[in-house]
Amino acid sequence: MNAQRYARIRAMLAARQHDLTVCMEQVHKPHNVSAVIRTADAIGVHEVHAVWPGSRMRTMVSSAAGSNSWVQVKTHRSIADAVSCLKGQNMQILATHLSEKAVDFREVDYTRPTCILMGQEKTGITQEALELADRDIIIPMIGMVQSLNVSVASALILYEAQRQRQNAGMYLREESSLEYSEQQRLLFEGGYPVLARVAKHKGLPYPEINDRGEVVAAPEWWAAMQSKARK
Repeated sequence: MNAQRYARIRAMLAARQHDLTVCMEQVHKPHNVSAVIRTADAIGVHEVHAVWPGSRMRTMVSSAAGSNSWVQVKTHRSIADAVSCLKGQNMQILATHLSEKAVDFREVDYTRPTCILMGQEKTGITQEALELADRDIIIPMIGMVQSLNVSVASALILYEAQRQRQNAGMYLREESSLEYSEQQRLLFEGGYPVLARVAKHKGLPYPEINDRGEVVAAPEWWAAMQSKARK
């Protein structure tokens, strides 16, 4: 990994917003999943959450895993489990839902720890999820349509969150607040993708990346990487 690549990854890690996320409830179209995750990465979201359609869980997990290697996708068995996990991180849960109590999405304070809950493409957020959410938000529309594509809606809301957080200086950290092990994982996988694939295939632990972006590993590790046998 050259110096420019190393510096770019370190800057990206420092700007990650660990208390801003999206939870997809039963979103079933792979291109929507991919688009939501891509936008999350662009905003600086480190982890998104999902409750997949039961019959298509394997397909959706595979689609999510291939969407963006920089954003982690955490799968939950139910929306109750997902919300419990997120509220355990002191996040406000915002449901994108047209209701009498819904507020304009731009009126919300996104500098607070926040999860944006996005529902299934056709039927939207389930009643169970709505009852678990803290607040309903809407994207005002003056045309004939009453809803936007799930990935478009999530992008609009996330960029409002980014605007507020940038104004509050929340992207200006010089060092990442991620755990050291997570930083190391991303540095290795992002800086040495071929080596990372081989190490993962062989079941080998990732080596350390030093402050020059170089791999630091014992001769035995390199020998195991070069051998044909799988660990």
